[in-house]
Amino acid sequence: MSTALRKRYRGILKRPGMTLSPGAYDALSARIMEYCGFEIIGGGGYAAVGSMLGEPDGGQSNYRDYADHYGRICDAVDLPVFVDADTGFGGLHNVRKMTRAFERAGVAGFFISDQVFPNRCGYLPGKAIVSTAEMLARLNAALDARTDESMVIAARTDAFHLEGVDAAIERCQLFIEAGVDFTKPMGLDSKEEAKRWMKDLPGPYQYNMSHAAGKAKVTIQEVEDMGFNTCGFPSAALFAGVGGVKRAMEALKRDKSFATVEDEICGLDDFYDIVRLKRHNDLEQDWVERGEATVAKKKAAE
Repeated sequence: MSTALRKRYRGILKRPGMTLSPGAYDALSARIMEYCGFEIIGGGGYAAVGSMLGEPDGGQSNYRDYADHYGRICDAVDLPVFVDADTGFGGLHNVRKMTRAFERAGVAGFFISDQVFPNRCGYLPGKAIVSTAEMLARLNAALDARTDESMVIAARTDAFHLEGVDAAIERCQLFIEAGVDFTKPMGLDSKEEAKRWMKDLPGPYQYNMSHAAGKAKVTIQEVEDMGFNTCGFPSAALFAGVGGVKRAMEALKRDKSFATVEDEICGLDDFYDIVRLKRHNDLEQDWVERGEATVAKKKAAE
């Protein structure tokens, strides 16, 4: 199944038009995205650390935690899931093990960053990047570790905010030479910067509209008009979920009632549709009936 989803993801990256890719922060949010009709979803480090630890994304987790987290998301949906691999979580052999672990988890692909370890959210201050040669070594380790050639491996650089647009573009050109499927120059968010990105680097192109970046510099329509293949929203569900829970808990504390937020709370029938209660029960009933039938057949033959 994983290989089929990876091939589906590659097909989406190549087709005309832009595909929206919201970011799941857990298995339930992934189910909601599938229920709403999205074709691909993301799994970002910012949302992962926020949901797993209730902390800001400062690189305080490890590849095993992420593999478990992403594995639950992948297992919950029949959609390609493209995820964040931070810096590879350590040295080059960590990158190798991370690649194998993410592949086993079922991800359709991942991107790896050129930040120093530990990685921190690209929109937070205090970032630093490794040399181009060190990043290329990381990419070599990941590419060599991949056993399913259909799994997408992308490279992200944070050089723009530290060294400027020319440095970011130059790094990405070398990442492409190393053999990655596409590149993500972090921070090239304005129309002028995005156009430079698309002029000097081969596609596919994935634009990032993270709520962690603050107010968006362009609209979704402008991103589509520029010709991006996908547009990711890695933290939108996280912020929506936090906002909804916060308002409900504030209402409960203040009013001892949910009356003021009733229209924001998911209905029971909708929730059961999202978590596939009927399918869950039907499968269970089928297994029970098949077991009973086998016993009955045995007794009839005696």
